[in-house]
Amino acid sequence: MMQHHLLVAVALMAKTITGAIQPAFAITVFDPSNYAQNVLTAARSLEQINNQIQSLQNQATMLQNMARNIRRLDFSSLGQLTGALNRIDGLMIQAEGLSFELDQLDEEWREQYPESYDGTIKVSDLAAAARERWQSTMKAFRQTMRVQSQIVENVHADGNLLVDLVSRSQSAVGALQAQQAANQLIALSTKQQMQIQTLLATQYRAQAENAARKAQSEEAARETTRRFLGAGTAYSGN
Repeated sequence: MMQHHLLVAVALMAKTITGAIQPAFAITVFDPSNYAQNVLTAARSLEQINNQIQSLQNQATMLQNMARNIRRLDFSSLGQLTGALNRIDGLMIQAEGLSFELDQLDEEWREQYPESYDGTIKVSDLAAAARERWQSTMKAFRQTMRVQSQIVENVHADGNLLVDLVSRSQSAVGALQAQQAANQLIALSTKQQMQIQTLLATQYRAQAENAARKAQSEEAARETTRRFLGAGTAYSGN
């Protein structure tokens, strides 16, 4: 009987102990494989986010570069260049003497430099024509000197403009600004070449007119001498 009660007590104690320690074993089991997979997934997601951020940054940089490249140069030398050429054109329009217009030049040339003289022309008319040619030649030389003076003035202004354009070209923030500055430098060089061509035209014109005047004066002198001597019988002694 005592042995029976002892067994019952042991059984009850074992049950109690089992019930007390049972919650200690009710924990989540750690799965290393699942944990590694979750970490890998998170890493890949983070990498994708970083790639997207980098892509957006690259696009922003590209847009900034495009904005700089298409930024216009806030400066134009066109007015200054055309103004200088217009001043020279004004001098050419005011030119006296033989005209630079081809049709008008031909008419004036035939009048001042005839191929032959009419037998009825007076000596006084020959002298007046010679003086008119001399005056025309002097006006041509004066025209050349006026153009030279204007070009010297323009070149002085071009020096400051050249410094400004080179400075703007060097400080250009984009391709468009650099190209526009380069175009204006080319325009400045073209303008200077046009000035030189105009100067050469006026200079050669004056030289040609002076040479023609001398040749015409020789012809007029021969005609005057012929008129003075006549047939030569006045001094024959007969």
